[in-house]
Amino acid sequence: MKCLIYMPALNEADHIKQVIEKLPRELPGIDEIEYLVVDDGSKDKTAQYAQESGAVVVSHNRNRGVGAAFHSAVNYALNVGADILVGIDADGQFNPDEIQNLIQPIVQKKADMVIGNRFTSGRPANMSAIKFWGNQQVINIVNTITHNNFHDVSCGFRAYGWEALLRMNIVGEFTYTHETILSLSFHGLNIIEYPVWVKYDTDRKSRVASNILHYAMQSSKIILRVLLDYRPIRVFGLFGSICIIIGTLFEVFLMSYYFLAGSFSPYKSTGFIGLGFLVFGLLVLVIALIADMLNRMRVNQDKILYEIKRIRYKK
Repeated sequence: MKCLIYMPALNEADHIKQVIEKLPRELPGIDEIEYLVVDDGSKDKTAQYAQESGAVVVSHNRNRGVGAAFHSAVNYALNVGADILVGIDADGQFNPDEIQNLIQPIVQKKADMVIGNRFTSGRPANMSAIKFWGNQQVINIVNTITHNNFHDVSCGFRAYGWEALLRMNIVGEFTYTHETILSLSFHGLNIIEYPVWVKYDTDRKSRVASNILHYAMQSSKIILRVLLDYRPIRVFGLFGSICIIIGTLFEVFLMSYYFLAGSFSPYKSTGFIGLGFLVFGLLVLVIALIADMLNRMRVNQDKILYEIKRIRYKK
């Protein structure tokens, strides 16, 4: 089996050599290990130092985000026939010795994807309370959507098996951590977690979550897009049903008042408001049906893409 260990890197010249040197040279059940650094538009000597340390470097001509770096890593992994892809940060916050723990469930065919869980003992040292709280809210959202019980859905230290790589069909460039879980969960793949050690430097700002509000908005957009792609009836159907219920309540109030008072005045406007909600709700339900039809087309396209990848990257 071949394992590809990749690191997304943006201006990591100060750390990249040390991180690559600490990466494992042998892993249980693995015959070949390759190292990949995706240089996401660095302005320093990140790419040069990575190559000098024995890693293959794929460079972006500008900073496109860790999601785009992940796309590049997946494409490279498929092209070189890697059975397992492991992602680890290039800043040294994770322990490379734990890679063997992440990949073992995949080597043993017990999982298709393994996520590092940073929160086994609660909030890690030096992680801000607001960032920890934000992570918990995203976890709750992802668990509600997928009906799973994940404890960490944003950790970039994770491993993917061959089947997961073939099934991967994500589009987000800002980040990829939530989209991969949602997409692979909808495809029925087995995703598990494994406790990992993490070190946060108080003087270092996160490249992805440096602005909590921006990160929350971008992550929510990605989650909503995936949900619309795979569960449109749930989104549009719920919204349309709420509108119809509100409209019905307005109309029930108006009719009740008419039977009691013999007149619609002074609540005529209530009837128009209720009618507006009812019409809008029905339109949303129609959109839900159309979106569900498009979703079936998306599922079929995913199946076709999967079969094309299986043929193209046949092992």
